[in-house]
Amino acid sequence: MSSLENTVVVGVDGSAASTGAVAYAANTAATRRVPLRLVTTYTMPAAMFAEGMIPPQPVYDELERECHPIIEKARATAEKVAPGVEVSHAIVEGNPAQVLIDYSRKSKMIVLGSRGLGGIKGMVLGSVSAAVASHAFCPVVVTREDTDDLDRTGPVVVGIDGSEVSAKATEWAFAEASARSTPLVAVHTWMDPQVQAAAAGISLTEDDWKQLEDQQLQTLSERLAGFSDRYPDVEVQRYVTRDRAVRALVEQSENAQLVVVGSHGRGGFAGMLLGSTSRALLQAAPCPVMVVRPESHS
Repeated sequence: MSSLENTVVVGVDGSAASTGAVAYAANTAATRRVPLRLVTTYTMPAAMFAEGMIPPQPVYDELERECHPIIEKARATAEKVAPGVEVSHAIVEGNPAQVLIDYSRKSKMIVLGSRGLGGIKGMVLGSVSAAVASHAFCPVVVTREDTDDLDRTGPVVVGIDGSEVSAKATEWAFAEASARSTPLVAVHTWMDPQVQAAAAGISLTEDDWKQLEDQQLQTLSERLAGFSDRYPDVEVQRYVTRDRAVRALVEQSENAQLVVVGSHGRGGFAGMLLGSTSRALLQAAPCPVMVVRPESHS
C-alpha cells in the first residue's frame, strides 16, 4: 500500500451509514485534492471447512464477486458527490478492523459510518470501531447515519487540552478548516481550579474566576499561536468554559462540519478513546468526529 500516503480510505458495507461515510469521504478527498479508496472486506465462513483445510480458490472468488455490488454502489455515491475525484477500491479477505488498521499505516485518513451492517457492523460502540480508533496510525473520522453531513457549512471544532496529541489534533483541525475555507472553533475546558478549591474548602470570588478565565484564555492563545501563523487564512474563535469536555464540544459542534479531538490527553480529555468521554462524544456529537491518536502521521 505504498501509494496510499495521500489517500482518504473509507470502509464500505452497503448500509445507509456506509453510504453517508462514502459521501463524506469523497467530499473530503475533493477538498483535500487527494484520491479516495473504497475498502470492503469479507470473511471465509469457518463452518464450511474443517480446521486446517484450505478453501478452494473458487470459494474466494465467489465471496469477492458478492462484494462488487457494494463497491459499485459506493463508487456511484462518490462520483455523484465529487465527480472529479480519483476513486479506487479494494476487496480484502480478513477481519475488518485489522484490514482498516493495516490501511491506516499508509493512508491520510480513515472514514467510517456510525452504524453499519456486515463487515463494518456497530462502528460506534462495537469492537471494530474501538479497535480501529484505538490502533489506527492515522486520524479516524466517524460519520453519523442520522444526519446529512454534506449539508453542514459550519466551522471545524477542536478540543484543546495542552497535551502532545492535542497539538496533533489542533494541526489536523487547522488543515481541515483551511481546506474547507471555514472558521475554526478552539474549545478549552477547565475544571481543576474549581475541584481543587472545593477540596480545600476555599470559596472563589467572581474576581478569582475572572482571573482564572483570563489565564486560561491566555494559555489557549499561546497553544494556537504557531498554528495561526501557519494557517493565516483560518479565522479562529476561542471558547473557554468551566464545563465538562464532552458537553462543551457537543454544544459548540451543533452547527459544525467536524469536531476534532485527540485520543489521549490530560484533564478534560483524558481517556478519549475507550472511556465514557469518547463514547459520549461519538454518540452525542451532531456532526462527524475525527479522533487523532498519538501515533497519527501527518
